[in-house]
Amino acid sequence: MYQSEIRESTINALFEKVQKLNYQNYLSKMHIDRLRGFTNCDIKFDFPVTALIGPNGGGKTTILGAAALIFQSIKPRRFFAKSGKYDNSMKDWRVEYEIIDKKQSPTSIIKRTASYGNYKWSRGAIVRNIGVFGISRTVPPTEKIEYNSFASNTFEVEEGKVHKLNAEVAIAVSKILGKDVSGYSELQMDDKGDITFLTGRTETDIEYSEFHFGAGESSIIRMVSSIEKMFESAIILIEEIENGLHPVATIRLVEYLIDVAERKKAQVIFTTHSNESLLPLPNNAIWVACNNSLYQGKLDIASLRAITGKVESKIAIFTEDIFSKEWMESVIRHNDKTVLDIIEVHGLEGDGMAVRINKSHNSDPSIKTISLCFLDGDSRQVDNPKEKIFRLPGESPEGYIYDCIIEKIDECKGELSVALLLKYEENDEMKKTIKEIRQSNRDEHLLFSQVGKKLGFLPENIVRNAFFSIWNKYFEEESIRLYANIDQYID
Repeated sequence: MYQSEIRESTINALFEKVQKLNYQNYLSKMHIDRLRGFTNCDIKFDFPVTALIGPNGGGKTTILGAAALIFQSIKPRRFFAKSGKYDNSMKDWRVEYEIIDKKQSPTSIIKRTASYGNYKWSRGAIVRNIGVFGISRTVPPTEKIEYNSFASNTFEVEEGKVHKLNAEVAIAVSKILGKDVSGYSELQMDDKGDITFLTGRTETDIEYSEFHFGAGESSIIRMVSSIEKMFESAIILIEEIENGLHPVATIRLVEYLIDVAERKKAQVIFTTHSNESLLPLPNNAIWVACNNSLYQGKLDIASLRAITGKVESKIAIFTEDIFSKEWMESVIRHNDKTVLDIIEVHGLEGDGMAVRINKSHNSDPSIKTISLCFLDGDSRQVDNPKEKIFRLPGESPEGYIYDCIIEKIDECKGELSVALLLKYEENDEMKKTIKEIRQSNRDEHLLFSQVGKKLGFLPENIVRNAFFSIWNKYFEEESIRLYANIDQYID
């Protein structure tokens, strides 16, 4: 299980910093009146590191470009180039911004607009240090024309133009890549330092050029070097953050960016297709761009296929979290295993996200897959069978399932012991343990992990599935009622 190296106190402090507007420069909110496929959409930057996820063509880069558009040093064509008569859709594009800029307004947020009309952009541009790292950062040096002259047996530069990596850069890169880069150097290839070439060194002191680096290795060194040179309160925009990186390196890069947000008071926005890049981030730091709409909250990348209708299944089911997802999967397995190949169940992060995704899915005429939503019993969202929104029994799903099993424990203790990978003869001790945990538990979300730990470090998913299996058997009428909400949409 992933455990972040970023402390929760750091996450909370960064949230508080945004809430209190305690920044010299900060992009707080964008309202997209019209931009490509987006109309009348809002996005808030509640956390200084924001991930934009979504399917290909979903609009992630559009949102990233909208964020860049209001800053003076970024030319609009960087993200929104116009090609004569072939781009006549740009008419009336407009984005409104809420920005912290203490030099212009020490006590309040300022508002600016970027719009396209009369064949040109009109912007109330803001001056801010900005770094944009596009996909081209991972193009290997062998494919860069400006590097052709470096591929020569006689290639050499003056000693004064060979610079060892800055110590802070080397430490950060080493943590991200999981390898020592303290012996690496950067060669300055022009007077301004705009063109550089990297060299590495092995533990056995063998030196090699950037021509023999991995694409991810080069891009990380260059990106970290640039970020460490940036002023405080800069904004950093990254396209496809995982490009060229191993999943673990992707996680470490996002953790580095959170550290930069704290240390340099920076703001970061990046696009991604990677679940790993989302792991270090809180829910409110993640936005989904999909079907020309924006949704705030963590969402498994695999769920995007269902949201966009790009699935072979006939029914997509959205629940509030992983526990409810596994519960519904157990209900389907118990009632009719033959339909498992035409149903997908996705656990989202929160009831609001589940309801919004469900409504958006069912209102899109281009999507043929039926969408259903199952809310937890204590959700404040409104269940409505006509809109295919149903409610699970009980209040907390974890507490409900657990208490149901306790209610029938004397009848099912032998079966439950076996399902929990224990000996049948251990059922009385298991029963005692389950009851003791319920009495001492303060957080129902931890019930099943506590059982697993107490019964011999069983994985939590094994404990949950054991309880689900017993619940479906001993509370079969309830299971059948739940499944009936699904069964009515199966041909």
